Amino acid sequence: MIQVMIVEDDPMVREINSKFLKRVEGFILYKAVSNLEDAKKFITVKKPDLILLDVYLPKENGIDFLKWIRSQEVDIDVILITADKSIERIQEAFRYGVVDYLIKPFSFERFKEALLQFKSRYYEFKRNDVIEQKQLDKLISNPNVTHNEEDFAKGLNKYTYKSIWEEIEKNKDEDFTAEDLAEKLGIARVTVRRYLEYMKKENKVEKLVEYGKVGRPQHKYHKI
Repeated sequence: MIQVMIVEDDPMVREINSKFLKRVEGFILYKAVSNLEDAKKFITVKKPDLILLDVYLPKENGIDFLKWIRSQEVDIDVILITADKSIERIQEAFRYGVVDYLIKPFSFERFKEALLQFKSRYYEFKRNDVIEQKQLDKLISNPNVTHNEEDFAKGLNKYTYKSIWEEIEKNKDEDFTAEDLAEKLGIARVTVRRYLEYMKKENKVEKLVEYGKVGRPQHKYHKI
């Protein structure tokens, strides 16, 4: 089992993330703490495999903790969970080696996607001393790209597909846009459009073009 530490000062968010974690197979919660002092203390007792790290903590900053982990050369992977959408913060996080970046609020499916990608890479690295480029490309690709040869379509993730389709079925008699789904699910619009185009090829949805008086025509979709 992959041992996970959650660092989050908000008790409600900490509880939600802990419950989310329990729903993903192959992971177990090692500790959930509210501050960086406790996080450092427990790391010295037992090092987890992965940390789900908030950025904004009372009088503390998760990025500083990430920098401390790297300066101490502690080999722990980190997924940042934060409401900070700034490009500067995102770039800084990736420069210091986070494996994913989740922007609050996020869906369970996006959370699960991040963990499954991490698990795939974690065990692949444990099994091998060397790796070929083709396999490495799969492991370091975008979180929306599948890592399973048996997945239903190249470049699509079955969990994201399922999440989008379930939302479509909730309002199956109504027209909708990619923007509508993106806002409800917390998924990037460009990603939603990719899945909708695939569903169109499957004849599950049809694409409608609505012309307004001004501006570009709007693309809407309808469940067939």
